[in-house]
Amino acid sequence: MKFKYSARNQQGELQVGAVEAASREAAISILNGHELFVLSVESAEKKTFADALANFFNKVKSRDLVIFSRQLSTLLEAKIPIGDSLKNLYRQTDNKLLKEVIFDLSADISSGVPFSQALSRHENVFSDFFVNMIRAAEVTGRVDEAMGFMADYLEKEETLTGKVRSALIYPAFVIGLFVVVVMVMVVYVFPQLKPIFTETGVSMPIYTRIILGAGDFILSWWWAMIALIVMVGVVLLDYFRTDEGRSLLNDLELRIPVIGDLFTKIYITRFSQSAAVLIKGGVSVVQAVRITGRTIGNFIYEDELEEIAEKIKEGELMSRALEEAEHFPLLVSNLVAIGETTGRVDQLLEKVADFYTRQIDEKVSNLVELIQPALMVFIAVFVGFLFASILLPIYNLAQAF
Repeated sequence: MKFKYSARNQQGELQVGAVEAASREAAISILNGHELFVLSVESAEKKTFADALANFFNKVKSRDLVIFSRQLSTLLEAKIPIGDSLKNLYRQTDNKLLKEVIFDLSADISSGVPFSQALSRHENVFSDFFVNMIRAAEVTGRVDEAMGFMADYLEKEETLTGKVRSALIYPAFVIGLFVVVVMVMVVYVFPQLKPIFTETGVSMPIYTRIILGAGDFILSWWWAMIALIVMVGVVLLDYFRTDEGRSLLNDLELRIPVIGDLFTKIYITRFSQSAAVLIKGGVSVVQAVRITGRTIGNFIYEDELEEIAEKIKEGELMSRALEEAEHFPLLVSNLVAIGETTGRVDQLLEKVADFYTRQIDEKVSNLVELIQPALMVFIAVFVGFLFASILLPIYNLAQAF
C-alpha cells in the first residue's frame, strides 16, 4: 500500500512524500528508520464513495487557487526554493483538497519531477494554460514571474466571473420565487374556488378555464411531469457534454440578443489576457494562440483560434489572421497590428483586455439596471393576469346575485 506522510528531519525541516508499506505501522517504522520524526501518515489508496462525495462539495475554488498562486509567487520572488515554498503553503492551506494537491506537488518536486509536470497530474485543478505557462517559464528560468502573471490573471478571471454571476443571481432568484408562488396559486388556491363557479353556473373567461385546467392537470399528473422533466434533463445534459452539444450551446451563447454581445466581450478578454501573459512569458505567438484556444472555454473560439494559429505558423501576420476571423472585432486586429509594428504585441493585447474589461463592466451594470424594471413589469403583468382570471368570475357571480 502507498501512504502519504509528513515528518521532520533531524534539522527540524518539514518533509512530505509517499512511502510503500504493508500497513500504516510498517510505514511509520520505515520513516523512523530514516531518522524522521513522523507528524502524520495517511493512506494514499483509492478513496471510498463517501470520500469522493465529500471532495465534490470540497472543490478547489477559484479564490483558493488565486491565493495559492499569489502566495507561491511571493515566496518564489523571495528566492525561497519551490520545494520549501510548497511545504510552507501546505501548512497554511485550509482547503482539504488543495492541501492534498500541494502535498502531491511537494512530493513530486522532492523526487525530482519538474514543477510543470507535477501540475499536469492535477488537471482538475490546474488548467492547460496554467501548466503551459509554467512549462515555458521553466525553460527561461522565470517561474517566479510566471506565477506572478498567473496570480494576476486568475484574479482578473475571478473578478470577471463574479461580475457576471452577480448580474444573474438577482433575476434568477426573483424568477424562481415567482414560479413557486404561481405554482402554489394555480395548484392549491385557485382550485378551491372552482366548485363555487361550477355550482353557480357563472360564466368563466377562457383564460380562467385554462388556469383551472392547468391546476387539475398538475394535481393529476405531477408524477409524470417530474419524470418527464428528469428524463429530458438527463438527455440534454448528456447531449451537452458531447462536442456537438457543447458547440451548439457555445454558438447559442454568442447569438442570444444582448447576452451574446456580453459573452463575446468575455471571450475576447480571456483571449487577450491569456495570450499577453503567455507571450510575455516567452511562449511563441503560435503556441500562445493555440494554448489560449484550448483554455478559453468556448468551442467556437477554440476552432477559430486553431485556424488563426495555423495561419500564423504558415507566415501570416497575427493581426491579419484576426482580421479575417469571424468572431473578433476589427479593434482587436488593429491594436495587434500596432503591436507588431512596435514589437510590443503583449502590451497591446493587455490594452485590448483592459478595454473590453471596461466594456464588460459597463455592459453588466446596464444589464442589472435593465433587468430589474423589466422583471417588475413582467411579474406585474402576469400577476395581474392571474388575479383577473379569478376576480372577473367573482365579479360576474356578484352581478348574478
